[in-house]
Formats: sequence, structure tokens, C-alpha cells
Amino acid sequence: MSHSKTELRPGLIHYLFTFLVSTLLWLLLVGTLDPQEILLGLAVSLIVTLIAAPHLGIFTGLRFTAQAPLALIRYFGHFLVALIRANLDVARRVLAPSLPIRPAVIEIETELQSALGRLLLANSITLTPGTLVVDVIDKRLFVHWIDCPPKTDLVAATRIIASGFERHIKGFLK
Repeated sequence: MSHSKTELRPGLIHYLFTFLVSTLLWLLLVGTLDPQEILLGLAVSLIVTLIAAPHLGIFTGLRFTAQAPLALIRYFGHFLVALIRANLDVARRVLAPSLPIRPAVIEIETELQSALGRLLLANSITLTPGTLVVDVIDKRLFVHWIDCPPKTDLVAATRIIASGFERHIKGFLK
């Protein structure tokens, strides 16, 4: 996957984000607000942030807006519904072998700009039964689809498989 130079350079907000998430995770794991634990958590979080610094470029895809947390919640809701539908569809095909199965590897195109956005989209598609992302090349995802309708084109496949996820991901990732 190709990356632009600006995408690989995290800003201060990305370091701060990593530090705060690490600190929050520390406090949740220790389960106490004892001053010694807080100080130790801050020290560990600083060390984690410094060690992770070369890899923080992936977070440049995050959108730090007031609407981002709501978009993330909507994404999780959409993902849950898609997961349930896909599981029911695959279960129906297993229980009724007469249902058609037309497997194919199809190509879809994403509008997501960031590597993190494309990664989340690919994983969302893969985690829903019946689809599996087998390769990602720039903005194109190659998806093994258990039941590809005949004569499905790039636009239709993108709309059917990815557009719902993509619409919600765009709210918190670039």
C-alpha cells in the first residue's frame, strides 16, 4: 500500500492521543486512583508513547472532531447489524444446501484516504461471514464473496459490500 509523506508524520496530537489512551488503559487495568498508581501509569504511558513513536503514523488517519465519537458509535451499530445479517445468511446457506453459492473474487474501490481507514474497512468486510478481503492495493480491495450476483460490476460490488461501512468510517477516519 502506498503512503504519502504527510500521512507518515504524526503530529503532537497523535502523541498526546497515544499517551492519553495508554494512561486511561493503565487506570482501567489497575482499577484504583491511588496516587502511586497514577504516577506509575503516567511514566509507563510516556515510555509506551516514546517506544511507539516510529509507528504512530497510522494514527494520522484519525479525525479529531466533536462528531467523531458519535460516528464511531454509529459504525459499531452498523457493524453489529451487518454481522448478524451475514451470519444468518451463511447459516441459511449451510442449512439449505440448495441455495445458490456463486463464489467470486471481486474488486471494490474505496474513497477512504488513510491507511487506517482502509485497514478498518478491510477488517470489517473480512469479519462479516461470506466475505473475505484477500488483498489491498492502494484504494482497491479484492474480496472473496460467497454469493456474487451475476454480472456484478465495480460500482455495484462497492455499494453492496463496502458503502455502509465506509459511510460510517468516514466520520472518524480519513
